[in-house]
Amino acid sequence: MTVLMLRLAGPLQAWGSAARFVRRTTEHAPTKSGVLGLLAAAQGRPRGADLSDLAALRFGVRIDQPGSRVRDFHTAHHADSGRAMPLSERYYLADAVFVAGVEGEEELVRRLHAAVRAPRFLPYLGRRSCPPARPLLFEGSLSDRPLEDALRGVPWQASRWYVRQLARTGPDGRTKTAPEELDLLLDCPPGEEPDFSLRDTPVTFDPRHRQYAVRGVRTSHVHAPAHDPTAHLRPAASPGRPAPRPGCLLGPRCT
Repeated sequence: MTVLMLRLAGPLQAWGSAARFVRRTTEHAPTKSGVLGLLAAAQGRPRGADLSDLAALRFGVRIDQPGSRVRDFHTAHHADSGRAMPLSERYYLADAVFVAGVEGEEELVRRLHAAVRAPRFLPYLGRRSCPPARPLLFEGSLSDRPLEDALRGVPWQASRWYVRQLARTGPDGRTKTAPEELDLLLDCPPGEEPDFSLRDTPVTFDPRHRQYAVRGVRTSHVHAPAHDPTAHLRPAASPGRPAPRPGCLLGPRCT
């Protein structure tokens, strides 16, 4: 088995699992349907494509920077008729950072990794209005370790401003450079009792009849891995090889 891990960081993210009508909520961490949707779009799969291979992947997410929940009072008018559309409330996570991982057969996971490097459709963090602010791939995004071990071993991915803020707010003047623990959410193994359930395993993204299956989720904690202040740096261009494009979201090998 091989694991692909993605860093999900952006000013806004929205991971809904039970949005209905005019109230569009978000979970406090990425959903399996949202991340698999990103991967399917990167591969260029049409909305009605078979998702059974993606749905079979084991999914997990680590909460590196929880962010804060914000509400948008949403108004819109039809572009052609000018008719007012229903008012809605849309919830987002602001300034959050996650590491999401999928585990499966090596061939499939490597194809997904290649697709994220050169996506057919641009990735977004739950909604099209939420682009990623940092590269999705990072050093060590591919791993041969089991999913839980891989997520436990990734360096802490919090933003630099969040690290500085955490240090300033340390209790009793003590410098706090990282949280003691990070929350970990994993697919519950078959036959075990989940801590909670979510209807977020995609059966089909066909807009005419989207369907999702229920999955069990196990919660855990991981000691915060060491923060690497050089993780955002890019290698200098070598002779004969161009440097990565400024603002590239696909990683250091994007040219």
